[in-house]
Amino acid sequence: MDLAQRIAQFENMAQADPTNEMAHFSLAGAYLQADRPGDAAERYLRCVELVPDMSKAYQLAAESLIKANQNIRAAAVLVQGYTIAAQKGDLMPKTAMGNLLKQLGEAVPDVDPAPSIASGKDQPSAPDAVVPEGMIRCKSTGKIGTRFLKPPFKGRVGAWTAANISQETFMKGWIPQGTKVINELRLDLSRDKDNEVYDQHMREYLGLDEETYRGMMSQ
Repeated sequence: MDLAQRIAQFENMAQADPTNEMAHFSLAGAYLQADRPGDAAERYLRCVELVPDMSKAYQLAAESLIKANQNIRAAAVLVQGYTIAAQKGDLMPKTAMGNLLKQLGEAVPDVDPAPSIASGKDQPSAPDAVVPEGMIRCKSTGKIGTRFLKPPFKGRVGAWTAANISQETFMKGWIPQGTKVINELRLDLSRDKDNEVYDQHMREYLGLDEETYRGMMSQ
């Protein structure tokens, strides 16, 4: 499926169900690939309207706005997104948004963790925290979680997932989202093209960027 077809598919999904944040998130990613950062930003911002604590969408919205030369608006989005990411303990988006604020010459907010995080139940892992044996610092969330004993599926992406992603992120995060992708897009995983669509969504969710993926597959 080429990029124009993917955009058309996601546009249809978003129009058919305006409350489907997955459709807007996927459409935003396709717009970015098509060098339409302004359109991508609007879709990412629609995601946070639907899911207000979706910190990754704030980060991507701000990056898109910067690419679209809308720095003032990007700064406002970053402040809001940074605050949410800090309260949730989403270390990777928090760090990325903090760096973007500094690049824009803006102050990084001083945010206290939310009570649920301060209690320690889902406390973010400090960057210098020791990772216990059998655990991993998840590349997607920045939190320390359970390491896979073996790749969750075959191939180089499976090996990358085992080396970079916690079981919690994959099993409790991606698996439910992947089921939604299958249902919303009506994918038949017995077909190669549908498998490609599913795999692309998975890579985007886990944070395996296209440059790294292409380099990995060319080896």
